[in-house]
Amino acid sequence: MTQHPANAQEQVIIASTGGAYDRALKEAWFDPFSKATGVAVTIVSATNAEMRAKAAAMVKSGNVTWDLYLDGEIQSASEAHSQVTEDLTAFCARFSTKADLAANACEAGGALLQSTATLLVYRKDDESQAAPETWADMWDLGRFPGGRAFPNFDDPWRVLAAALLADGVKKDELFPLDVDRAFRKLDEIRDDVTLWWKTGDQSVQGFRNNEYDLGQIWLTRAKAMKNDGLPIGWSYKAAFLVGDRIALIKGAPHRDNALKLVAFWLDNPAVQARACDVLSCTPPSTEAISLMSEEARKSMPTTAEIKDSVIVPDATWINANAAMLLQRWNNWVR
Repeated sequence: MTQHPANAQEQVIIASTGGAYDRALKEAWFDPFSKATGVAVTIVSATNAEMRAKAAAMVKSGNVTWDLYLDGEIQSASEAHSQVTEDLTAFCARFSTKADLAANACEAGGALLQSTATLLVYRKDDESQAAPETWADMWDLGRFPGGRAFPNFDDPWRVLAAALLADGVKKDELFPLDVDRAFRKLDEIRDDVTLWWKTGDQSVQGFRNNEYDLGQIWLTRAKAMKNDGLPIGWSYKAAFLVGDRIALIKGAPHRDNALKLVAFWLDNPAVQARACDVLSCTPPSTEAISLMSEEARKSMPTTAEIKDSVIVPDATWINANAAMLLQRWNNWVR
């Protein structure tokens, strides 16, 4: 984990996943916040698994040094999450009457940062070549040769779900996941996985370095690579809807500043729009969506064109089976 210290006395410390994602949030959200309030934002970069583990350890020891961290929307509804984060229900009350905000914009487990997708991406060096569209294509090494990339952290459901879809399971019959069947399908492609990425930034660097040709990564990272001119394409026919929440850690040392930072996000559609223009995410504010560029709005994972293709994961089932899934995953992947 790397930390970028702030010199100002007034500060707030937030943990995020690094790279292009952090840069987009810094330029769109953190820097304008600091300019408006005089409160410096210190960013700590870590993997999602590290963030969850670190937050839990800090609360358990009573030595909390972070204020906020970004957690997946699924995880933010779990009991483990509620044990280490402050219930924001009272804080959220002020936002419940804001007409532009989505109904789930602020909840007990945190404020909604953005919604995006985990999807299939591919190297797009030759426009004349057929493009992969489904997870079955990800497994089709004959038509689409090259290395594969999958995430490998404490949240394996999306890899197992992709395997089941590749094996012919219909999307409306996906949950509860048939874990045994998923691992049998993963056995078929395991030797062709050239990158097991642990952070979004690692998935970006792997693509830059030609470590894989097809991969399962986040849309926010794919869009950042496209913005940088890299030859990348993606398919919404293979997408899982996911999102991030901004969680306040119990005992946060700069609690008031932390809540100011969260409020600044929810209160400023223009800030949300600037971030999601870069990341192709869906912000919590409808006004923010209207302020985004036409190109960014078209690429959001919740537009009408892709509504029928995107899969909304069963968060209740995932959280109830998280320990079993992780144990099975760790036994298989090592």
